[in-house]
Amino acid sequence: MAKILIVEDEKNMQDIIAEYMKKGGHTCFTADDGVDALMVLKNNPMDLMILDIMMPHLDGFSVCKMAREMSSLPIIILTAKSDEENKLKGYEYGADDYMTKPFSPKILLAKANALLRRFSASPADAIHAGKITILPAAHQVFLDGREISLTYKEYELLHFFMANPEQVFSREQLLNRIWGYDFEGNMRTVDTHIKTLRQKLGGEGKCIVTLIRSGYKFEVAK
Repeated sequence: MAKILIVEDEKNMQDIIAEYMKKGGHTCFTADDGVDALMVLKNNPMDLMILDIMMPHLDGFSVCKMAREMSSLPIIILTAKSDEENKLKGYEYGADDYMTKPFSPKILLAKANALLRRFSASPADAIHAGKITILPAAHQVFLDGREISLTYKEYELLHFFMANPEQVFSREQLLNRIWGYDFEGNMRTVDTHIKTLRQKLGGEGKCIVTLIRSGYKFEVAK
């Protein structure tokens, strides 16, 4: 079904994850460290990456950031650190979801399948707003004719906003719609993603309007 890159330096954990992904019908590629992971990504287009944070040579945060410059594939980070700041750091570097060790491989497979479904379920017609154009079938975003690189969640937010212009959405509504009802994070995740999305959109970022005590809306330029 999908090509999944598993980046994990613990061989036993790597084998367990690969076993469950294969049970889900996926083809697995593996890397023992961050350097190998980037080489695999460079030579083999992937549909999803499962990425451990604590690794030799190059940590997962660095790999995540570099991978984002190469691809918009969904990324799930694995971390033994459950504190909020490390999770937010992962999102800031481009991760789309996370699992805290120890975790259930069945839940990890479910998260991977959910991300893959969302990534492939977009409508085909282009969406335009000001200088922004989205090609949902290819998951591409263009700003004034130039393609820009967004993380999967940034893309989903922008697509959702542009598909529902002038509608106000609370942070809770956005969490439920983009991250799902089983998401373990908090409202700051929405703010962090919108901040980076605005930065990448440059002057067009002002279309995403903050409404105090209400949430956000996408305001179409008059």
